[in-house]
Amino acid sequence: MDPIPLLNPSFDPDRRKTLAAAMATAFAGLGGALGAQAATTGPASIERGGVLTVLQRNEPPALVAVANASGPTKLVSSKIIEGLLTYDFDLKPIPHLATAWRVSADRREYTFELRKGVKWHDGKDFGSADVAHSIRLVAELHPTGRVNFKSLVEVRTPSPLTAVVVFSDPNPGFLSRLAGAETPIVPRHLYEGSDYATNPANQRPVGTGPFVFKEWVKGSHLVLDRNPAYWDAPKPHLDRIVIKLVPDFAAGSAAFEAGSVDIGYNNPVAFGDLDRIAKLPHIGLETHGYEIAGDWTTLMFNFENPYLKDLRVRQAIAHAIDRKALLNVAWYGKGRVIDTPIGPGLEKYRAKDVATYAFDVRKAEKLLDDAGFPRKNGVRFTLNIDPLPSVDGFRNTAQFLRQALARIGITAQVRTQDFGSYIKRVYTDRQFDLAYAWLITGPDPSGIQSYYWSKNFKKGIPFSNASSIQDAALDKLFEQGAVEPDENRRIELYKQAQRRIAEQLPSLEIVAFDLYTVYNRRVHDAVVDASGLESTLAGAWLEKA
Repeated sequence: MDPIPLLNPSFDPDRRKTLAAAMATAFAGLGGALGAQAATTGPASIERGGVLTVLQRNEPPALVAVANASGPTKLVSSKIIEGLLTYDFDLKPIPHLATAWRVSADRREYTFELRKGVKWHDGKDFGSADVAHSIRLVAELHPTGRVNFKSLVEVRTPSPLTAVVVFSDPNPGFLSRLAGAETPIVPRHLYEGSDYATNPANQRPVGTGPFVFKEWVKGSHLVLDRNPAYWDAPKPHLDRIVIKLVPDFAAGSAAFEAGSVDIGYNNPVAFGDLDRIAKLPHIGLETHGYEIAGDWTTLMFNFENPYLKDLRVRQAIAHAIDRKALLNVAWYGKGRVIDTPIGPGLEKYRAKDVATYAFDVRKAEKLLDDAGFPRKNGVRFTLNIDPLPSVDGFRNTAQFLRQALARIGITAQVRTQDFGSYIKRVYTDRQFDLAYAWLITGPDPSGIQSYYWSKNFKKGIPFSNASSIQDAALDKLFEQGAVEPDENRRIELYKQAQRRIAEQLPSLEIVAFDLYTVYNRRVHDAVVDASGLESTLAGAWLEKA
């Protein structure tokens, strides 16, 4: 049985390579190695053993990615808990826990042959019953799984090593969603019959992956030890992974300089510090490993706010922001201004004729006047801005927005908090006005549905419909696009959805900033597929001094 190619011909790997080349030019002379081979060159023979220290800024809100799509969670979960597939840099699927698969002509039924001889960390056998239970959990709990798997009917298990996933409607994007960081396969024997949220396995996860959970000291570090019974022997090559929590950028830069951390992703040092760090002879930079994400940043409007529920107010705020200046000031020019949540990686689906909001303070003022919010002693009203506590560009952007809104009579207060508090404020407590977020589309355009679909507004689910937009026309476009098997028709549906988003403004797309991984040159084979450090790290190894 031959694997079926990924049902997504629209991803443009040449665009990603062009961006990588542009970054390579920007970093020329800085001493950083860029490109797909950056973390793979060195001695011909693999050296076994050693401890890899990974820098991570934020505490993971969870250790298992079944119900949480945050980067810190995926970084940890993916080393312990694996997926059916992985993906190369061009987003073509690679067998992992599934060794082969076939797809029905109507794209409603997906049959997977599973790998033999795989054991859970507690010694029990892995099989199709685990896949069935995990797919159902992700369909129920995961912020994107609730959207991408919404028409799931059943998962049949005709044999211990065969799983058949059945949907009521065509699901053309399904094969692109099976990486371990997005659709983790967890042990049924530990989860069945329990409340997922309170299951103790979430605190001491058990998987099939190359590393076994050892300890989590909150505010300090996590330790993952080598799995001696890993199915892909002789991997893993490392003895241990330590994920060190370093929220302060200055401390992170100092750690790379001193060699006390080996690698970090999602821009682990501030853009303002990048040139200096990259000149160090033992430091390299890598731009691959982000292909599967499709990252962008957006300003989310809370429709429950009495001011922001008025479209004219949202339009005024959009016109008040000079995004080109924001890119240069807040992000050091390292990125691009965007108008839609679908980026160049999915070029065929990207609408280029959406409504845009040119920088125009006078127009912004008039819209606010027309909405019935005149200035009183120079101030119209007050809003809070909650930037994601991540790379320095988020904090810089929040301050830029505060000044931009002041020019049109809106007093903005910037609030800072840790990652867990941000998630709780925005997605559980709903106590925010404007949230500046970092979101991902993923390898299929259906990924944006989770952020704007009315049926995905559920308190407590991170990275769901934060604005709480309820728009029947937009819902219909998403629901049709998710099941449309004709590629040309599907393209047009997602372009219409982007136009509708731009018109209704549940959020204002800001920039897609450049992403890089910083690593010590003694690290090899850490970035080998489209998931980068959110993959297993089974093949990573350390060159000994």
